[in-house]
Amino acid sequence: QVQVVESGGGLVQAGGSLRLSCTVFGLTFDNLAMGWFRQAPGKEREGVSYINWSGEITAYADSVKGRFTISRDNAKNTLYLQMNSLKPEDTAMYYCAARTGYRNWYDASDYNYWGQGTQVSVSS
Repeated sequence: QVQVVESGGGLVQAGGSLRLSCTVFGLTFDNLAMGWFRQAPGKEREGVSYINWSGEITAYADSVKGRFTISRDNAKNTLYLQMNSLKPEDTAMYYCAARTGYRNWYDASDYNYWGQGTQVSVSS
């Protein structure tokens, strides 16, 4: 049975930091490219960051470039998102997912096996 479990969200002041984690069960994690997405109320789900199976290739949305860092530990079946210099506009539910498609890393339809999400709230 496949399970994707995110954690690490919370309430933080602007300028603060959080580290999100995503652990995958039931899949061969070190074969998987992974992504982080976020969705704010009333907005579409948007791609935040991507990492290939080995961690050698990463990508970021322009809005988080230079502030967020994606990484993975294949021995722990875990994906991370280090978020620094957080802004109120980063407030959203954050999801991780395994990529099974080949179109665009930021396209949610390229991904399967989504977690339930972890809430990030940034106060001004």
